[in-house]
Amino acid sequence: MENLKEIHIGDLLYKRVKEENIEINRICKFLKATEKEILEMYTAKTLDTDILLRWCKLLEYDFFRLYSSHLILYAPVARVNNKNDKKQMPQFRKSLYTKEIINYIVELIDTEKKTTLEIINEYRIPKTTLSKWIIKYKK
Repeated sequence: MENLKEIHIGDLLYKRVKEENIEINRICKFLKATEKEILEMYTAKTLDTDILLRWCKLLEYDFFRLYSSHLILYAPVARVNNKNDKKQMPQFRKSLYTKEIINYIVELIDTEKKTTLEIINEYRIPKTTLSKWIIKYKK
């Protein structure tokens, strides 16, 4: 699993292009960009969301999920606010744990890099959820 604490999107794009063996001409045509611009994107730590969305379509990979996973693992705990009636953005009731996140967490326990209590406190994963993962995914 890639290091989700430090996401370098250009590196990840380059790796995926190599995995899929996609020609630079096809990339340039799809993204409506020059070869020089594509090479600059490979060195960029971040990209505009519209450009990243086009990369996702071309490479058939959800790069945004990497950022969602980062939020699940590293974002601070949200403050409880009773003024929900004024919020206009969608509110999500649950965190979505990908298979990669679950494997990463279980691996931390297996390798004894973190205890279950440390994981519960640091990543705010409910104890019952973590227990189910350990039973189901432990190697």
